[in-house]
Amino acid sequence: MTNDVPLVTALVYADSALADQALRQAVRQFEAAGRRLAGVVQRDTPRAGRTGCDMTLEELSTGTAIEISQDRGPHARGCRLDLGEMTRAIQLASMAFRGSPDLLVLNKFGKTEVEGGGFRALIAEAIDQGVPVLIAVPYRNIDPWRAFVGDLAREIHLTSTDNGLALDRLCPAGVAPAPSQPGPRSA
Repeated sequence: MTNDVPLVTALVYADSALADQALRQAVRQFEAAGRRLAGVVQRDTPRAGRTGCDMTLEELSTGTAIEISQDRGPHARGCRLDLGEMTRAIQLASMAFRGSPDLLVLNKFGKTEVEGGGFRALIAEAIDQGVPVLIAVPYRNIDPWRAFVGDLAREIHLTSTDNGLALDRLCPAGVAPAPSQPGPRSA
């Protein structure tokens, strides 16, 4: 492990679809490199006639899909987070974390984490155990994020020009990509 790369990498974003895409891409690359992952990534599904989309978390070690949105009707406003299902997602990710992953990947440092809950304890546990963390952080939560992690994290600011993020750019300390294997290239 190098001392110049922090243990935590935060993908800071304004566009949640871009952040979700970047995390899913990173997960595919880490899995292809043979890395053991714990955590969750998010998939949003637009819903006709609704103001918000349905949010689904995928727990990485098992592929379990957890619907974390409550359907409160077509005119509902405000938070639609299903706290029971969010708790389930946290429990599944925590159980997977006990399997000594190479990396903890989390979809977001969101409102629940800002308020002191959510995946916050799991992030702290990963840091305490020296397990690298890759997490998306919306700009609106950057100050609480920085107060939480201090100088333990580096930030990569995502922009719409990030067509693809190289695995070595995303690697937190101690999670170097596997060496490239020569082989056929697809067109």
